[in-house]
Amino acid sequence: MKTRYCAIAVLLLLATGMASALTDPFVGRWVFNPGLSKYPSGTCPRRMVIEMESAGNGIHYRSETKYANGVTAHSEYTADYNGKQSLVVGNRGMLFPVSLKRSNSHLVLASYTQGLQVVATSRRVVSKDGRRMTITTMSKNGGGADVLTVGVYEKQRDGR
Repeated sequence: MKTRYCAIAVLLLLATGMASALTDPFVGRWVFNPGLSKYPSGTCPRRMVIEMESAGNGIHYRSETKYANGVTAHSEYTADYNGKQSLVVGNRGMLFPVSLKRSNSHLVLASYTQGLQVVATSRRVVSKDGRRMTITTMSKNGGGADVLTVGVYEKQRDGR
């Protein structure tokens, strides 16, 4: 009898995770579209791929970026949509912690902090049809001036 209850509990947990993956429009593989994106001169990535998977009450995020000068960057984290900070790891070590808040099913607000100060904010929006994600980020450059970037990503289907 205990075995039956354990099996049912495991199936319910798996079904909940699969339902979350099916209903969260952020889950999937997203490829950067430089033609639709807006970056300050000389800073636009040549290629970027973001992969997000359901994880608890949030996501597991991975990105791979390649710039025109050949430099590559990798970042990865797991964060809930509860506004609490999560550590971000990159190919050069620890990066700014991120906190995520979900405003609605197609909008997530991200904040990046250094010390106790917010150093960048991003607004991630997935289109109603689920095919396009736009990430609008506000940060500061080395001189303290505001820098706005708009990254547009296309969702890749299973065939990639």
